[in-house]
Amino acid sequence: MLGLKRLGLLAALVVAGLAPAAAAQAAQPSTQDSQYLQALHQVNLAEIESGNLAQQKGQNQQVKDLGAQFVTDHTQLDQTVQDTAQQLNVKLPGAPTADQQKVVNKLKKLSGAEFDKAWVTAELAGHVQAIQATQTEISQGTEQSVVQLAQNALPVLQAHYDALVALAQTLGVPVPQTSASGTPSPGATTTTPAPGGSSEAPAPGGTFESPTPENTETPAPSVS
Repeated sequence: MLGLKRLGLLAALVVAGLAPAAAAQAAQPSTQDSQYLQALHQVNLAEIESGNLAQQKGQNQQVKDLGAQFVTDHTQLDQTVQDTAQQLNVKLPGAPTADQQKVVNKLKKLSGAEFDKAWVTAELAGHVQAIQATQTEISQGTEQSVVQLAQNALPVLQAHYDALVALAQTLGVPVPQTSASGTPSPGATTTTPAPGGSSEAPAPGGTFESPTPENTETPAPSVS
């Protein structure tokens, strides 16, 4: 009987020890965290596809090189997104949004210098939105693993934006305006005419549902 009591006590201790872990595993991430993972995944899918297009159809070597870099970076970033989503039981979409795919489809119809300018325009708009949504996750997210992912993604997205700004100036493509705080303004990108007629649809990454914070302490990319 003493042995049975000890076994019962041991079992109770084991169950008690596992309870917090089980509860943590069962906890669901917030809507903000879930939507950010889903939206960033779709951005990555769109960026990988448009990056491959830049390598195939770009006339300017910098466009080709930047497209290749985007494919590499967004593939690596998306692996982290998928791993995090799996841990949190967040279901990810299987394809970019309809608007993102519409932009990619328009780019497929262009070639040469026209493609280069339309691609840079679309990428500028997409990265502005991606940066803002990432800043929102950093300031409003509650799941630490997702917030950490956003913190790691932000400098990558900002580096992409800075490279796009430099390339846009070389190609004579309008650059999105920025607010007084230096944060890229999404309004400026939607009214900027896009070469090749691609301004009618949001750029890849331009359909984030996450709200943009009015004020953020996270430094935004410098337009220089």
